[in-house]
Amino acid sequence: MIALDRLSAEAIAGDVLAGRRSAVAVIEEVLDRLAAYDALQPAVWISRFDADALRAMAARVDKRIAAGETLLLAGVPFAVKDNIDVAGLDTTAGCPAFAYAPPASATVVERLVAAGAIPVGKTNLDQFATGLNGTRSPYGIPRNAYNRAWISGGSSSGSAVAVAAGLVAFALGTDTAGSGRVPAAFNHLIGLKPSRGRWSSHGLVPACRTLDCITVFAGTASDAGLVDSVVAGFDWQDTLSRDLADMPRAARRIGVPRADQRQWFGDIESGALYDRALARLDAELVEIDLAPLSEAARLLYDGPWVAERTAALQTILDDHPEAVHSTVRAIVEAGRDYSAVDAFNGQYRLAELARAAEAMWREIDLLLLPTAPTSYRVAEMLASPIALNAHLGAYTNFVNLLDMAAIAVPAGAYASGVGFGVTLIGPAGTDRALLDAATALFPVPAPPALDMEGRMETVKLAVVGAHLKDMPLHWQLTSRDAAFVGEAMTAPTYRLYAMESTPPKPALVHADDGASIPIEIYELDMAAFGSFVAEVPPPLAIGTVTLADGSMVKGFVAEPRATEGAEDITALGGWRAYVAR
Repeated sequence: MIALDRLSAEAIAGDVLAGRRSAVAVIEEVLDRLAAYDALQPAVWISRFDADALRAMAARVDKRIAAGETLLLAGVPFAVKDNIDVAGLDTTAGCPAFAYAPPASATVVERLVAAGAIPVGKTNLDQFATGLNGTRSPYGIPRNAYNRAWISGGSSSGSAVAVAAGLVAFALGTDTAGSGRVPAAFNHLIGLKPSRGRWSSHGLVPACRTLDCITVFAGTASDAGLVDSVVAGFDWQDTLSRDLADMPRAARRIGVPRADQRQWFGDIESGALYDRALARLDAELVEIDLAPLSEAARLLYDGPWVAERTAALQTILDDHPEAVHSTVRAIVEAGRDYSAVDAFNGQYRLAELARAAEAMWREIDLLLLPTAPTSYRVAEMLASPIALNAHLGAYTNFVNLLDMAAIAVPAGAYASGVGFGVTLIGPAGTDRALLDAATALFPVPAPPALDMEGRMETVKLAVVGAHLKDMPLHWQLTSRDAAFVGEAMTAPTYRLYAMESTPPKPALVHADDGASIPIEIYELDMAAFGSFVAEVPPPLAIGTVTLADGSMVKGFVAEPRATEGAEDITALGGWRAYVAR
């Protein structure tokens, strides 16, 4: 199978312009990549140009270069979310009954093609761009490129997966509530959400027309910046387009939420990944009050702005309600309950919250938030589609409402392989400053391996006593085919006790005056882990153990009663030392 490594827009354009390879050769490689990945995830795409059409587009690029044109995106393959028009392919917005054949491409697509880029096809999405999870499409569910049991994020689901899987060098998405940032985070990508009006929305199916932004997914901030340099600029055809001057912005004072305002929805791993991202920053961290931003975020779906989605879909809701995905329909129909009075009162409250945001910018240069507070498996999202989706927008929903620019950047990986990201946010017009800050503060790490075979769901388990290698209960791991991951130390916040039992059993207890305790880590599949947990006797339990590097794994912990009459053996340096004394 062809290696599906990431594609680089800068590298491809440089090669094609220099004559090291032709645009036709690039497209032949793309066709091989598409064939290799289609068998794994056919739901990434809604429609594509056929092979001959792509070869013809590439040949035209080669001809233009031979004629002496300098094309910034020469031969670069890209994908387009299927709520953005591309001439020659239907626009569906994820709804077959809504489909139409556009007479021309969207302005941003035209500008990309003029610069030598080649549109490969239209990608899947949460229907009508309503959702942050990627499961709300009649065309199937694009799954996370790094663990297909997990959501890709949405609504720009197919666009993110197409870039992550190395099928195209970049992809256009859209963002109203976070749809260009959340999928970027989960798939280890850059997601640039420009200032409102910086990129033309002409040729975009609206979700909330006053808030919508076309965005880009890319492997690096440099590639995202290259796309921005091609497509940004005023467009008379877009009535909400504006000519925004670039606003220089330092990255010395970085705003972060107060500790008591950081929401993880029970996901401790996310909190640890965010703390590690902050610890790497060479900048002054300034705690800010997130409450005004969070209140603005709630206006998007719990306020009158949901009626703007209703306005965009009014015709199909009236004429073909059965064609609208049931979850999307439930969300958008709720907009009918708001009045014009509600809309004006919402505008007034938003203006007040915007003033609070303006005051914030006097205290900080940029804001740095988690892109999403957690992630979910596809099965979990399908079981609770509205509540879990709402969690994903905790740090994204306010950005467009408050007229800000943002760039999502990779900042680590969950144990599942799914990406964790952070987002740099600035006032409107700081797009280029955000790109510079992303490059300086967050060098993009190499992503983990793609999930090509259906990654088994596993759990890492820390053992501290009788389950250690060569200890009496180690067989309970080997009989479950547990794989040894390695030795490690806990964070210095634990005490180890030998419980008053025959034989003695270890009890690991969290304590502020603790020490680092040596452990061993094993990896089990979900079924094996479940059967193991079922055999753990009280007062022992399986909880979450923090390691010395800040990461977290499941592991043995103990109820407070376990220490009654127990011997504190922390100073010995581990269970092996206790047994050997």
